[in-house]
This record gives sequence, structure tokens and C-alpha cells, in this order.
Amino acid sequence: MTPADFVTLRMSIFMGGLVLFLLLELAVPYRRPSVSKTKRWFINLGMTVFNSLVLRLVFAGAVLAVSAYVSANHIGLLYLTPLPYWARVVITVVFLDLLLWVWHLLNHVVPLFWRFHRVHHTDLNMDVSTATRFHLGELTISEAIKLGLVFFLGADILGVLIFESSLVLAAQFQHSSLKIPAWLERFWWVLFVPPSMHRIHHSVVIKERNSNYGTILSVWDRILGTLIQDTDQGRIKIGVGGHFEQKKLGLGHLLIMPFTRYVN
Repeated sequence: MTPADFVTLRMSIFMGGLVLFLLLELAVPYRRPSVSKTKRWFINLGMTVFNSLVLRLVFAGAVLAVSAYVSANHIGLLYLTPLPYWARVVITVVFLDLLLWVWHLLNHVVPLFWRFHRVHHTDLNMDVSTATRFHLGELTISEAIKLGLVFFLGADILGVLIFESSLVLAAQFQHSSLKIPAWLERFWWVLFVPPSMHRIHHSVVIKERNSNYGTILSVWDRILGTLIQDTDQGRIKIGVGGHFEQKKLGLGHLLIMPFTRYVN
């Protein structure tokens, strides 16, 4: 697979998941929107288009290219000892998800990173489009870090493909305003991140916001003590304190938000 094929595959998964979860949340919504869904989608997807155009110029297929290079030249931690191929794939996925958990935590506890990450949290409702609402600055730093991690680990190409594909679908699912059967929620909580778990993370309550950092696996929050589970889902208010006016959360406002006065 070429880097161009990888970009095309990731975009296909992204678009397919976006349409799927949009249709599902329209059919069986978790809660009624408190602000215009159309305006929010215009803003969130507008950011996605802008980010994609810039990142494609800078990072298009770079992660896959680095993975192909380290795999071909046996560079990285995974090649320090003989491992079966399936083990390299599994370790790649699990390791990248763990480091994504660490990166997510840092976005909340490091003030500079939070300036960029709060753009994501200022969405006043949470649905599948929220999974696309990230500032270009955050995504640029994230991609640069990911390139270094892939090189350091010697991440396998198939593992990177599985991780990137799973990341897209997991993020879309956990942000969707979708009414999930209680049994499925309980089952999903065991290893993965359902919408109810991530909804707590988007709460305006700072203690709840600084929890539940998992993206694909929920086990990191369980092991590292950042899991909050027993919360009244009906009382959760989505957003960030000081950012409740929709008219001040337009696309232009979001692009300059990291460089404006810090609001907790």
C-alpha cells in the first residue's frame, strides 16, 4: 500500500463512519440538541476541511512511509528481540493507543496544550461531528509526535493501519449522540469507550473533564486511576466554562481561540 492509498483508505473510513453515525443518531438520538445542529456541523466540518487541506500538504502518508521504512530496515524497539509477526501488530496497536492516552492527558494538564485542545471541548453539544472538531495546532503537534513514536517503536505497517482505522471509528462512535442499549453500554465499558464514558469527559465539571481519556481502550483509565463511571448522565452539561455563547464559537473564533485569553 502506498501513502496515497493509505490517505484514501483513511478518508473512506472517516466518511463512511461519519455518515453511518449521523444516520444512527438521527434515528435514535440520545438527547435533543440545545443549539442548531446544522450550524454546528457547518463549523465542525469546516474545521475538518481546513485541517485536512493543510495536513495533507505537510503529513500526507508520512506515518505510513515512516512505518514502511522502519519495518524494511528493522529499526525500533520491536526489532530488539525476535517476535512473531502477529505480536508486532498487536503491540503496535496497543502501544500507540497507550501513548494516545498519555497525549490526551497532557492536553488537559499542560496549559499550552489545553489552549489548543479546549477548541474541541467548547462544542456545546456532543455528536459525531465533534470527533472532527480539533484545532490545526493540536493536530500538527499530534502528527509530529506520532511520527516519532512510530520510528522509535518500529511500528508495523499493518498495526498502524489497524490503529488509524480503529481510532477514526472509535472517536466517531464515542462522540455520537446515539442512544445505546444499556446492555451494550455495560459490555463496551469493559474494554472500550462507549458514548456514556466519553460524555463524562466532555462535562463542564472540571473533575469529570479531567477523566476518561481513553480513545480506543478504556483499560488505561482503569489501570491509571482516571476512570469516572458513576455519573448521572442526564445532568451532564457539555462544554467549557466561559464559552457558552454560540455566536462566539464560529469557525473564525475557534481558529484564534488558542491565542486569546485563557478560560478554564
